[in-house]
Amino acid sequence: MKVIVTERIADEGIDYLKDNGLEVDIKYGVSREELLGIIGEYDAIIVRSVTKVNEELLDAAKNLKVVGRAGNGIDNIDVNACTKRGIIVVNTPESNIMAAAELAVALAFAIFRNLPQVHVAVRNKDFRRNRFIGNELDEKTAGIIGLGRIGSIVARKLKGCNMRVIAYDPYITDDRFKMLGVEKCETLEELLKQSDLITLHTPKTSETYGMIGEKELNMCKRGVRIVNAARGGLVNEKALYSALKDGRVAAAALDVLDPEPSYDKKPEEQDYTNPLLELDNVIVTPHLGASTEEANYNVGTAITKLVVGALKGEMVAAVNMPPMSTRDLTELKPYLELAEMLGKIYYQAEKDTVQQIEVVYRGDLAEKETKVISLSVLKGFLDPIVKEKVNYVNAELILKNMGVEFKESKSTNLDKYTNLITVKFTTKKKELSVSGTVFAKEEIRIVDFFGYKLDFEPTPYVLAIQNVDKPGIIGQIGTILGADNINIAAMQWSRNRKGEKAVAFVSVDAEVSEEIIRLLKNIDGVLKVSMLKF
Repeated sequence: MKVIVTERIADEGIDYLKDNGLEVDIKYGVSREELLGIIGEYDAIIVRSVTKVNEELLDAAKNLKVVGRAGNGIDNIDVNACTKRGIIVVNTPESNIMAAAELAVALAFAIFRNLPQVHVAVRNKDFRRNRFIGNELDEKTAGIIGLGRIGSIVARKLKGCNMRVIAYDPYITDDRFKMLGVEKCETLEELLKQSDLITLHTPKTSETYGMIGEKELNMCKRGVRIVNAARGGLVNEKALYSALKDGRVAAAALDVLDPEPSYDKKPEEQDYTNPLLELDNVIVTPHLGASTEEANYNVGTAITKLVVGALKGEMVAAVNMPPMSTRDLTELKPYLELAEMLGKIYYQAEKDTVQQIEVVYRGDLAEKETKVISLSVLKGFLDPIVKEKVNYVNAELILKNMGVEFKESKSTNLDKYTNLITVKFTTKKKELSVSGTVFAKEEIRIVDFFGYKLDFEPTPYVLAIQNVDKPGIIGQIGTILGADNINIAAMQWSRNRKGEKAVAFVSVDAEVSEEIIRLLKNIDGVLKVSMLKF
């Protein structure tokens, strides 16, 4: 598989991709035209904030399976378009948050004490310090717009500067505000009117783009200072320019612009212009939020691990999947494995076309977010029968296109087990179900196979044998397998009533050949033999 990396990440991340057998092309600063011409060759692309992964690119990316964003924001990626195509989008929201938060605080200090201007003056041998009298952060009011991961860190650091910290974020609970020791503003206007410093930490969406415009700037205290180290366009630059010119805004520090310049061009090649660059009370940095050695290492290694995992078909925390923390993923891992196994069983054992799949959760699982577990069921169900690569993003879409109805139901009532997953497969003729549970948080068991009770620990290769309940069959099965030097690791039989039908699960150390399966089927009393591969 091939991966293209269009923006700089840590060398350790590149090495990780190669160590996992991937062919890696490093194309830092690749032109749009060139990228469109070659993207069809690649299974994955890793970007940062500049490369646009939009419909235009995706139309040309015929083999693309994974988009990796080394960093947090995904406004340069059309996530919906990726999802429609079954392309997994992963990012690293935790890897560079400290770097971004520290830069915002650094910019606040810089505009309160005029540090860049002072530095330039001194380099020109101008030591007249009375020209650069600044202000202290101490006992001032800091207004934070967006109290997510980065905003929370900024709040903590500014509180350490003895600032009064207020924040506006309609999506954060009151308890979270209290825990952080931050005063909650019910409206943006309330924050604007009180703040000596305004710092923005929201994603760029249709709701937040231009959220600070002329109207909002007129609400602010005269002499307010503004920091935007989040996304360009959150502050209307034309309105900001006017407010800086007439003194309504004393100073601004911007790590992001709208639009952004090319960050790879040499000065003599740069044709970017912006009136804000002409003002002495504006500090502009070239999108340095994540540009620390630590953050570069963190995002570079984190994103490559996610990309490799996604390409291998592993469960990863993706943007276009149900939200899930690393901790949740760890806790749910055995249930995800069990769910995929249950989904795989049907088309390895049966042939009738499935019209409906229902996943039923009982016990403790009924109180959890189970969407991702259901996706594991669908992934397992589809893997044996579709040519395209099935993942957690495209599984539900593929199922829908096949015309198979999907349902999910829950019940907390459960006697025998603490948790139980049942998958019901409905055809025109009948309904068949399989069930499984997890013991002691990690021990996977299949406990029901098409109505037969079991307590079976699945292994990579299992023979599922349905037979008439009569003497001699077990011995014949063992003889045939032994004659072909096939080792039996475990065996379990189940029957509902004596003398009727029974089912056996036989764990073997390797895949059994079609010839051996034919011999097993020829045993008098054997009704069906299926090779289940988990």
